[in-house]
Amino acid sequence: MDVIGPAKRVRIYIGENDKYAGKPLYHAIVLKAREMGMAGATVVRGIEGFGAKSRIHSARVLVLSSDLPIIVDIVDKEERIERFISHIKEIVKEGLITVEDVEVIKYSDKDHK
Repeated sequence: MDVIGPAKRVRIYIGENDKYAGKPLYHAIVLKAREMGMAGATVVRGIEGFGAKSRIHSARVLVLSSDLPIIVDIVDKEERIERFISHIKEIVKEGLITVEDVEVIKYSDKDHK
């Protein structure tokens, strides 16, 4: 898949305990991205943060939270990101979705010559 050059990055900020159809929401988002043929997706687990309700979620030992912040990060061509967002808005009930311009310098797998 050729994504070198101008592209978009969508970031989806959710909680670790958020669910969709009985499975973790972040997993449902990654599965949807793969199903739609997106270039790739990365899930990052935060160590501390807060969202719209201003409740602190933390991995510190004294304030151990079971609902740590999660970011799902996806980069692809603009039209593919727009199509993906139209689907993903339906399953992300709470959270934050952002889109920004990026420039892809390199995109290849280790087996690609």
